[in-house]
Amino acid sequence: MVEPWVVLASLALEAAVGYPAAVHVRIPHPVVWAGGAISALERWWNKPGYSFARRRVLGFVAVVVVTGAAIVAGVGVQWVVTRSAELIAWDAAGSGAVGSVVIALVGTAGLAQRSLFEHVNKVLTSLRAGDLPVSRERVALIVGRDTRQLDAAGVSAAALESLAESFNDGIVAPTFWFLIAGLPGLFAYKVINTADSLIGHKEERWRAFGWTAARVDDVANLVPARIAGALLVLAGLRGFGVMLSDAAKHASPNAGWPEAAMAGALRIRLGGPATYDGVVHERPVFGTGPAPGVAELRRGLRLYVVACGLLWLVIAAVGLAEGVAPGPDAAGRRAAAVGPGVAAVGPGVAAAGPGVAAAGPGVAAAGPGVAAVGPGVAAVGPGSAAASGASWPH
Repeated sequence: MVEPWVVLASLALEAAVGYPAAVHVRIPHPVVWAGGAISALERWWNKPGYSFARRRVLGFVAVVVVTGAAIVAGVGVQWVVTRSAELIAWDAAGSGAVGSVVIALVGTAGLAQRSLFEHVNKVLTSLRAGDLPVSRERVALIVGRDTRQLDAAGVSAAALESLAESFNDGIVAPTFWFLIAGLPGLFAYKVINTADSLIGHKEERWRAFGWTAARVDDVANLVPARIAGALLVLAGLRGFGVMLSDAAKHASPNAGWPEAAMAGALRIRLGGPATYDGVVHERPVFGTGPAPGVAELRRGLRLYVVACGLLWLVIAAVGLAEGVAPGPDAAGRRAAAVGPGVAAVGPGVAAAGPGVAAAGPGVAAAGPGVAAVGPGVAAVGPGSAAASGASWPH
């Protein structure tokens, strides 16, 4: 388990800077690498001529391969950081501080607070300017449905649905696994979620090969999705009943929780018919209010920012509940107990813990941009984290 204060620092750093475009040009986002590996395995092993059973087995092997590689990478990075910190630090507490800072920095690559905010805020900006064609293009980056025929209400609904689901996939779930299992858990979750987005579909091409990816993703999101829904409801101070009654309508055992929570908190209606690849799909309806418009999209973004802030508070509360108050003494005790860099919080990071919490509103005011994963994992690509001038909707 990684120190909650390290996770909190990682959340704050990612909200502040995201995955800068300058870095992405030189070092593509890890999700891009994962997506490339999964797509390559799908091309090699998901042959039309193979039997259904063979493709299902090969799909299982593909998930094991990429997830195993992610875990090994996470363990390796964590080990290198820990050992390097021991070599350059002056004492156990210093080693813990150095290791914690580096792990917090690496962890930002698995979070998507800022990029999600920026994606959705761009959709809002063009809608408010009355530019529907551009709004359609922008929302197409974060949803999988056809957007060419959507009106302003349809664009707003699509953006809100993606915002709700990606709040879990891009923020809550990665944070959960980062806290529980460190970098190996964070990397493994991102690979599993990427695999589900790319191959975990019911269409004939992926039905067998993507079955394992879809099932593993369901398990990985079982707890985080419900946490995400609860945070959205708490952020809006309403919608709990809608979440409980409508969440199970979704075909996914998890996606309905944040989506129903968003609908209930905003008192709007989400879901309903949507077109994918030219075919209309009847989807369940969440909530009983009117269809969302530009005003509701603006409120949804604000709700999202508050929910992110609540997540920060939850992580801080976990740290306090563990009795690991930020400070040199605590850092030294943890460093001695579990080894620096992994679960240790040194003075530097410890001091940053409360500062981060205190700076939360400030960061938020700057636009705690957020995450990225839409139904299309490609949208997660940190290219979206390029815009650093995102501003609050108003």
